This record gives sequence, structure tokens and C-alpha cells, in this order.
Amino acid sequence: MKKVSLLLALLLVLVVMAGCAAPAAAPAADSDSASTSEEAAPADDAAAESDAAAEDDGIYIPVISKGFQHQFWQAVESGAEQAAADYGVEITFEGPETEAMVDRQIEMLQAALAKNPDAICFAALDTQAAIPLLEEAQSRGIPIVGFDSGVDSDIPVATAATDNVAAAALAADKMAELIGDEGQVAVIVHDQTSRTGIDRRDGFLNQMEAAHPNIEIVNVDYGGGDQLKSTDLAKAVIQANPDLKGYFGANEGSIIGVLNAITELGKEGEIVAVGYDAGAQQLDAIRSGVESGAITQNPVGIGYKCVEAAVKAINGEEVEKVIDTGFFWYDADNIDDPEIAALLYE
Repeated sequence: MKKVSLLLALLLVLVVMAGCAAPAAAPAADSDSASTSEEAAPADDAAAESDAAAEDDGIYIPVISKGFQHQFWQAVESGAEQAAADYGVEITFEGPETEAMVDRQIEMLQAALAKNPDAICFAALDTQAAIPLLEEAQSRGIPIVGFDSGVDSDIPVATAATDNVAAAALAADKMAELIGDEGQVAVIVHDQTSRTGIDRRDGFLNQMEAAHPNIEIVNVDYGGGDQLKSTDLAKAVIQANPDLKGYFGANEGSIIGVLNAITELGKEGEIVAVGYDAGAQQLDAIRSGVESGAITQNPVGIGYKCVEAAVKAINGEEVEKVIDTGFFWYDADNIDDPEIAALLYE
């Protein structure tokens, strides 16, 4: 009887153990399910990465200007954005706070290169400072397109800009005509490091020397394109040269400084002011007669053509090395002509 009881007890233990062991299969199934889910996750990540890569397939072109302090650059930006829309590419447009901030512009160029863009549009504040970075871009197969202001290098595949030497020579001829081809004239330029500063200064001075020998250049200053600094410089020159007959300002900030000085010193009608570019204050001064006239570039065209050239370079198409975007003389007589008005900005 004891043996039977013992056997029954053993059988009962075995049944209980079997019953307890049965649910153990469930975690195994859950484990397999989890494993399958974990294996699926990388596939989802890969799909996400593929989608991101697809988004990155679009063309990206950073556009780095010389600054934002003048309306000129906003007009250039509008042209660049129009080209980006027409060609279906992405651009960013930036520039330092002032046109004296060469180091800040170099930092922007470094940051642009770090994003591995398809091309870069670049308006150099200094014709030499950016060359090492442009050489890096060239070594990585990133086309550089200059705009407005080029560099002393063959690295840019194209440069979209005004022929500033010829434009400034026209300004010199107009100045000479307005002052009777003789007398004293002063010049204020935005800088002596950018291609535009150098070319406008030399274009004006060389034309005066070659074609108008009876005109004396009494002073050449550099105001950094800053209106306040240019005003102070111009006032000092006017006060030091009581017989001054003319003043040339080589960009928007420079000529506004000249206009401020003329107005503050009560010299309206005594000094012939000739400027460059546009802007509300300059346009008002031309209409009122305080300024005799100015050279207008085609800022919208400059912005458009630089992005267009970058897209062509990326696609392996041939581009012109120098893209001349044109210039015009305007004064009170033609300021409202449709051809001129389309190039002016306020």
C-alpha cells in the first residue's frame, strides 16, 4: 500500500512539473517575434536613409555675397532666387554685416565647403584671402562661380559681373563733361582689396589721366562702403579743398557719404556728385539735382547669371569665363525710362 501511494505521489509530481513546463514555450515564441522585429528595424532605418538620400539628390548652391548693408545685395539675392526657382535648385544667400568683414566672409566660405555643396557662388571682399579655400574647393571638384567681384585666380569657372573698369571710365567722362573738363575732383571708394574697388578706382583715375589732363585728382579715400565713415571723410576733403568741383563715390555707401557731406556743408549746386548703383537716397538726390548722375549695374542680372552659370558647370555644360552683365549712365533726364528704371532699386 505504501508502494502504491509512493507511485501515485511520483506521478502527481510529474504531472505538475509537466503542467508548469508547458507555458515555457510562450517566451520562446515571443523571443522569436522580438528577433524578427529587431531584424526589421534596420530595414526601416535603411528606408529612411534612402528617403533622406533622395532628398539630398537635389542641387545645392550656397551664394556668398560681400555684405547686406546695401539694397544692392538684396537686388542680387532676388535675381539668384529667381534663377534657383527657374532651374529647380536650392540656394542659400548670405554675406557679412559689412563689406569690411573679410574674416567673417572667409568663415562663411569655410562653412559652405563643410556642407559639400554642388557648386559655390562667391563675391570676394579680398581678391587674395579666399584663394586657399577656393583651391580646396577645386581639389574636391566643386565649381566656383564669381559674381560682382572676382578673385586674382583662374579657379572660378565663370564670373558674372559689371565691366567696372569701363563703367568707372564712363563716370569719369561724365564728370569731366559736367565740370567743364577742368578743375579739382576727389574720389571715395569702398575698399582697395576687392576687385570692384580696385577696378572702379583705377577705371576712373586712369580715364581722367588719359583723356582729361586738366582735371586734378586731389584725394582718394576708402570708406569701407560705410555711409557714416564716408560722410566724415568727404566732409574733411571738402573743407580742405575749397575749390573742389567734383566728387565721385564708387559704390552706394560711398556716394551717400558724399551726398551727406555736400548737404551738411551747404555745398548743393557747387560740387558735382557722380555715383554708382542706386538706393532711395541716391535716386532722390538725382531727381532733386543734388547728385548729377550715376552708373547703374544690373544687380538682379548678376544674381541670376551666377546661379545659372553654377548649374551649367555642375551639369558639365560650357560657360563663359566672363559674363558681362552690363551697365548704364543715368541722370534726371532718363531715370524714369523703362530700360533704366528696371535696373534701379530703392
